Amino acid sequence: MKKQAYVVMADGSEEMETVIVVDVLRRGGIDVCVAGIGGGRILTSSRGVRIVPDEAWNSEAAKQADALVIPGGAAGVDVLRMDEGVKQVVGERMFMESWVASICAGPLVLHDAGVLKGRRFTSYPSVRNEFSEGTWVDERVVRDGRLITSQGPGTAFDFALALLEVLADAGTAAQVAADMLWNR
Repeated sequence: MKKQAYVVMADGSEEMETVIVVDVLRRGGIDVCVAGIGGGRILTSSRGVRIVPDEAWNSEAAKQADALVIPGGAAGVDVLRMDEGVKQVVGERMFMESWVASICAGPLVLHDAGVLKGRRFTSYPSVRNEFSEGTWVDERVVRDGRLITSQGPGTAFDFALALLEVLADAGTAAQVAADMLWNR
């Protein structure tokens, strides 16, 4: 059965961290759904790029996917941090056999959901002082159990390929990287 990733975004989400993840995962054969907070309407990303989600946020669909992906972008993360449904799904997923992946300021959503205690993670360096639980590390991509975190737009390819590796396999991730001329 084909693996599925559920990427949640809102107005203000970082477009590179959203689109690069979607693109890399789809190149690797992963079924990806971009879900928009606020309905299925067109969303405006952090740099003004307009993105049409595949569907409106749906907690049940998010629970069924093999991976939940939370991009950064300060304004988008603020919206996700206020959404109780998103935080509830993040909390539940951490106890399931599924992946949670977050990049840039996105790990603040994980913090608010209470799932970073006892875990190693990373984020955009300027928000590191906002975390009161877990161990922040200065690495491009950090994997702790079924949690994958990354630092920002410049690490989006590394992040997406790390997620592809666990959803597909190392060979698929290496082939996608090679096809994109990405030096890992």
